[in-house]
Amino acid sequence: MGHGQYLRDLLAPLGVYRWEGSFQWSELQSEGAALDQVAQELAHIRQEMNLYTAREEGLQGVLDLLGRTAGEEDLEDLRQTAAALLRIGENSFTLAAMNDTLRGCGIPAQVAETGDPLKVTVTFPGITGIPANFFQIQKLIEGILPCHLQVQYQFAQE
Repeated sequence: MGHGQYLRDLLAPLGVYRWEGSFQWSELQSEGAALDQVAQELAHIRQEMNLYTAREEGLQGVLDLLGRTAGEEDLEDLRQTAAALLRIGENSFTLAAMNDTLRGCGIPAQVAETGDPLKVTVTFPGITGIPANFFQIQKLIEGILPCHLQVQYQFAQE
């Protein structure tokens, strides 16, 4: 049922309108059509405001704010990346939180502590040698990890 019919049903109990053969029903239909368009636009905005349902400008806006660009990742991966980046907060300096964020962003890396509290080691489990597109991955990792940490990279030998 559209908004035009809703308006008619709302006004009918008053008994002051003649619906057949008058302009009143046509007027309500045109007003209802305008309200239907507003409702459709609001539904789209509501969809784009929620990270888990966003598909277009809402998701792109979040990624832009977080300094990420939508690459070749599919929609669900982009949502997971945005959610992982948004989880970064006051408790994100823990080892578990850093690894969770890297995993959530689809980065095949793992952070480990060293004996020095200002250094961490990043490894790439399951990947021998230097990963393809390492410089992109390095930029993402260093954008996620706290800036006060010195990052050392270790690569598995073949």
